[in-house]
Amino acid sequence: MFSTFKRSLGVAVVAGMAMTGSLLLSAAPASAAVVGTLTVTPATGTDNTPATVNTSAACPAGTNIIGRITGAGFTTAQTVRNNSPISSYSVNAAGGLVVPLADTFRAFGNLQSPPVVFAGKYDIVISCIAPLAPGTSLGDFVGSVWFTSNTAYQSTDPTTTPTTTTLATTPAGPVSVGTSVTLTATVAPAAATGSVQFFDGAASLGTSPVSGGTASISTSALTAGSHSLTAVFTGTGNFEASTSAPKTFVVNGPATPTTTALAVSPASSSQQYGNVALTVTVSPTAAGSVQFLDGATALGTVAVSGGTATLTVSTLALGSHSLVAAFTPANPASFTASTSAAIDYTITAFTGATASETITTTVEAGALVISVADSSVVLASPTLNTAGDLLVTSGQLKPVTITDTRAGNFGWNVSGQVTDFLSSGSNTINGANLGWGPTLIDKATAQTVTPGATVAAAHGVAPGAASTEGLKVSRTLAVGLGLGTAHLGASLALNAPTSTLPGTYTATLTLTVI
Repeated sequence: MFSTFKRSLGVAVVAGMAMTGSLLLSAAPASAAVVGTLTVTPATGTDNTPATVNTSAACPAGTNIIGRITGAGFTTAQTVRNNSPISSYSVNAAGGLVVPLADTFRAFGNLQSPPVVFAGKYDIVISCIAPLAPGTSLGDFVGSVWFTSNTAYQSTDPTTTPTTTTLATTPAGPVSVGTSVTLTATVAPAAATGSVQFFDGAASLGTSPVSGGTASISTSALTAGSHSLTAVFTGTGNFEASTSAPKTFVVNGPATPTTTALAVSPASSSQQYGNVALTVTVSPTAAGSVQFLDGATALGTVAVSGGTATLTVSTLALGSHSLVAAFTPANPASFTASTSAAIDYTITAFTGATASETITTTVEAGALVISVADSSVVLASPTLNTAGDLLVTSGQLKPVTITDTRAGNFGWNVSGQVTDFLSSGSNTINGANLGWGPTLIDKATAQTVTPGATVAAAHGVAPGAASTEGLKVSRTLAVGLGLGTAHLGASLALNAPTSTLPGTYTATLTLTVI
């Protein structure tokens, strides 16, 4: 018997030689796809207020940024943050970058000829660029400020008014099919003008003009089931559009008839003081409760679960009884009530009872188990070795736990084998280029554990080449004997050819214990 665990290995390869520092450029990079937004802090200020930009997400790892501003008076895009690595900036709550502008808006305007007289909208772009290709943007974050005078700015368009829309239904629901439902949208501010279109999912239910901050329609056409209702406000004049949060609304279909069946155990009769189990089955399965009756006397009420309900009683008096179960649905609009047929039952005099006990113990066979607490290993980006003929990197295998509780003390062997490394661009690094040095972290006192031999990584075997070097073939991580838990580790080494293309490469290391 054996078990298998697969671990993902990731490594990033950057083209070219390793570099330190950053190259300062003043030219704006070529435009790229917009990947997010940015906001300016403070939201209002003057042309001499030091400002900071917050992006809505992060740039790709290892990139630099360039910031620029355009607008009335700027004959060319003006750099507001020069070429610098993203590691130079802190991270905001959204996971984006906090980028202080290199100077004030006034200072940037004075760099133009003639100096800029600020008026109207100015667009700010933060570009993610590759350090070795500063003329190309890998993605842009965009945002704007508006100068309401030549010295004062704000972060919102002064020519429009934001709105919010909320949706309510009357009745609140659930309702039965055919019930008239009124959908009312409330638009703030109340002075907003325009219209509201109401939707059931993607289907339009109708449109109504806004009057006094509200708009409404009524419909009785909602079908049975769950609906997602929204209200979309389209403003006129300077009022911005807005959409309500989706509202879940349930419409019940015609009530489904139910049947209730009662079974009693022991059947027909029981001695006084003995337990009598009354079990009800409700069809079809419906939520609700069952009241158990002895003639007109209530014995108890039990909630239905999974279509059944059971009540056990031991207080039935000597003599004859007529036992009945009555089902009451939780949602009468969906299911009807029903009552079981009566069961005649007799309680006889108590004549004594016997009991017995069976004593059992089970000896488990035990198991051999392999596990890891963390299945992801990330190696540092490979760097050129001193000989200049390999890209090399190294790291540590995450701890591997082996637990043996099997009776018989059979011993165990752990082996590992890796696939080729594959990038998102379908480029590969031959798995033979990965090697390891097994280690024993700890073990149980009763165990004997011997780490496997060190396996050297191949010397940059080409992608697709046949090889039995490294971990391309199965290699022993450790062998052990004795019951208990052992923790194993290994140092990892990767030798990639210098021709390896840039990208993030991932391989799967399969660990097997037998």
